Amino acid sequence: MKKHTLYVGLDVHAEMIAIAVADEGRDGEVRSLGRIPNDRASIGKLIKKLGGSKQLRMCYEAGPCGYVLYWQLVELGVECEVIAPTLVPVKAGDRVKTDKRDAIKLARCYRAGELTPVWVPDRAHEALRDLVRAREAAKHDQRRARHRVGKFLLRHGRRRQQKTKAWGATHMDWLRMQTFDEYALQATMTDYLTEVEHASERLKLLEAAIDQAVEEMPEESRALVQGLQALRGVAKLTAVTVVAELGRLSRFDKPSELMGYSGAVPSENSTGGPGKERRGKITKTGNGHLRRVLVESAWSYRHPPKLRGDLRRRQQGLSDEVQAIAWKAQHRLHNRYRHLRGRSKESQKVVTAIGRELLGFIWAIGVQVEKEQKRESQPQPSRRYQLKRKKAA
Repeated sequence: MKKHTLYVGLDVHAEMIAIAVADEGRDGEVRSLGRIPNDRASIGKLIKKLGGSKQLRMCYEAGPCGYVLYWQLVELGVECEVIAPTLVPVKAGDRVKTDKRDAIKLARCYRAGELTPVWVPDRAHEALRDLVRAREAAKHDQRRARHRVGKFLLRHGRRRQQKTKAWGATHMDWLRMQTFDEYALQATMTDYLTEVEHASERLKLLEAAIDQAVEEMPEESRALVQGLQALRGVAKLTAVTVVAELGRLSRFDKPSELMGYSGAVPSENSTGGPGKERRGKITKTGNGHLRRVLVESAWSYRHPPKLRGDLRRRQQGLSDEVQAIAWKAQHRLHNRYRHLRGRSKESQKVVTAIGRELLGFIWAIGVQVEKEQKRESQPQPSRRYQLKRKKAA
C-alpha cells in the first residue's frame, strides 16, 4: 500500500521545536504533534514515529538557529527546505501568534506550495561566510574605536595636522605622543588607543585567515573569486564576500533575479490602472552584506574607464571572455553614472543604481567561469583520435 506524503512544519527555537503535520491523504487534516527538544536524538525519534524518512517533507523558517537542523535532517535522509520568513503568507487580521499556530501554518502552506525556500550552503561554505562576516564586524569595531579617539581629542582641542594621512604611520605616531596632566584623561587616552591597535591586529589576523581559506576552497569557487576580480572595484575581499554570500551564480536564471535577491531594486506601488506607476526606495529585503560591498565597489565607476596597476595584475591569466565582460562593465557603468549625475540625481542614489547594474556583470562573469570550469573538467580526446578525425576530414 502506497504511503501518503507527510508535510511537516517545524517552528524551531534554541531549546524546543514545535511540530505540525499536514497529511495529503486525510482530507486536508493538519494536526499538531506538540513539542520536542532540539537535539539529534529527539529528531531521530520523531522521524521513526512518523513512519520513516521516505514519506516526509519537512520545512522550517530561516533564523538565528542556522542550518544545523537542515544538515541533520538531510543526513538522516529526510527531504527538507529552509523557508524565507519574510515571504510566509500572513493574514491581515491574525493577531494571535504561538509556536503551535506557527508550526500549523508552515505545514499547511508547505503542502499548498505557498512557501519560498532559501539557498542552503554546505558546512564548508557556511564556515567561509562566518569568517567573512567576522572580518566585516572587526572592521566596524575598528571604525568605532577610531571615532572614539578622534572625538575624545577634539573635545580637548587637539587636532592632527591636515597634511598627514588619517590613521597612517605618521598619524599613529602623533597619537602615541599625546599626553595629559590629569590621570583620568591619560588613562582614557591609553584605553582608547589600545583598542584601536587591537582592532588593527584583529583585522590582520582575520584577513590572513581569509587568504588561507581561499587557498583551501574548491577549484570552482577559487576560480570564481579570481574571475570576479577582473571587475573594477572588486578586489579580493569583495570577491570573496560575493562568493560567500551567493555561492553558485548560475542558480539565478537571469541577472534580474540576482538583483532582486540583493534588495537593491526599487519598491513599487503601481496599482490603480495604467499611468499609476509609482516607485520608491530600494526594498532592502535581500542580503545586506552583499548590498554593502556592491555600493562600495560602485563608487569606482565614477572614474573614466582605465586598465592599469592592480586591476591589470588581477586580470592576468583570465580568459578573454571574462576580460571583455569586465571592460564592457567599465564603459557601461561609467556612462550610466555620468548620465544620471547629469540629470541632477543624488550621488548616493546614482551609486546604488550602479551597484545594482554591477550585479548583472557579476552574474555574467560567474556564469562564464562556471562554463569554463565545466569545459576543463570534461575528458579531452586522445591525440590519436584527433589525428584520425583530421585525416577523415
